[in-house]
Amino acid sequence: MSRAPDRSARQRLVVVLVCFATIVFDGYDLVVYGTTVPAILADQQWDVSPAQAGAIGSYALIGMLIGALAIGALTDIVGHRRVMLLCITWFSIAMALTWLAPNPQAFGLLRFVAGLGLGGVVPTAIALTVEYSRPERRQFNNAVMYSGYSVGGIGAAVLGLALLPQHDFRLLYLFGALPLVVILPIAWKWLPESTAYLVSRGRLREARALADRYGLQVPALQAAAGHLAPPSSRSNGLRVLFSRQYLASTLLFAAASFCGLLLVYGLNTWLPRIMQQAGFGLGSSLSFLLVLNVGAVIGAIGASFVADRVGIRPVTIAAFGCAAAAVVLLAAHQPTAAVFLLVALAGLGSVGTQILVNGYVATTYPDDVRATALGWALGIGRLGAITGPIAGGLIAGNGLGYQWNFYLFAVVAMAGLLLIAAVPAQRRRAARTSRSRSIPFARPAQ
Repeated sequence: MSRAPDRSARQRLVVVLVCFATIVFDGYDLVVYGTTVPAILADQQWDVSPAQAGAIGSYALIGMLIGALAIGALTDIVGHRRVMLLCITWFSIAMALTWLAPNPQAFGLLRFVAGLGLGGVVPTAIALTVEYSRPERRQFNNAVMYSGYSVGGIGAAVLGLALLPQHDFRLLYLFGALPLVVILPIAWKWLPESTAYLVSRGRLREARALADRYGLQVPALQAAAGHLAPPSSRSNGLRVLFSRQYLASTLLFAAASFCGLLLVYGLNTWLPRIMQQAGFGLGSSLSFLLVLNVGAVIGAIGASFVADRVGIRPVTIAAFGCAAAAVVLLAAHQPTAAVFLLVALAGLGSVGTQILVNGYVATTYPDDVRATALGWALGIGRLGAITGPIAGGLIAGNGLGYQWNFYLFAVVAMAGLLLIAAVPAQRRRAARTSRSRSIPFARPAQ
């Protein structure tokens, strides 16, 4: 009798692990640019200025903005599974081509193309992870899954330390093509479709089969007593997001994602260069990037464990506050050990905070518009991701002290704190009420 629940739990874990592995390479493909920025600036043939390096760093993020905003409409048409498979293939091929880039212009264009695929991966992976997790573990599982971003960042830093002294920096981009042969075959075999998507398309038999196989309680959505509601009643994702019930939350989450992603990409792009300006060597500056992402992994998982017990709102507010405090202290002269600790806390407050924001969004909206809500919040948030590298490049190019980067990050973190604190509590209660009224599919008679 106990085997069925155990089997369902293992199968749900496989979904989380596939999404985790995909996000590892999402993180690698983005953080590797920050790892290679010092080498790009030192390359005499390319002759790239700090301002140009900041602009190039934003190209992948512009692609991600477009990809994330398009993902809601695309998943409504083809489903989460196909979107994930398409995006993995897309960004893997683009990363392989980036390895061959002959000049900064081609390099930047290919970074943009890779960003289109990377932008579609994140909201889809979050939506599937949350859907295939038990309600009491959604924040924790999402944090474990999305910590793959920082694991990828750690991999980028480690490979940079090992390879950059002897090899061309473009070699690091070739590793970003590995998902094509490592992850895609596994995802093709084991990644399920979203049950909410199946129900919305009237494919109730398939949704019931998945619900039984994975031990899920699937909201009936358009189904009542086994019959599909008329097509005219099917929810439109954007209409729900901008309805009176969710409008304030939709706008506040997008603005908070702007702040969170500015911190993530500002720090991951420019931290090695900032620490070089502060007097550390290349090896030490890349070590700080490693510590930033280790802090993000440990901090985000721990914070999400707490969030499942005390609520996501206060933990997210505290994480933004942690970011503000850490980067302000980094602007002052500190002992080396203290700098490493503060960088780790900045990892929790940047990458870790965005993980919490993503989880907050995913558990606020109805299941059938979750991917659309995440795509909207992350898509608008990409404007912050684009701003981070550009602002860092402008500060470096204008000869301002490295401290001004940290001052900027502190102001942004405080803005994120205030935005999350302003998310209306009544909207979250309404969302929970909507979910509590959902009708789970009954298991087939044995």
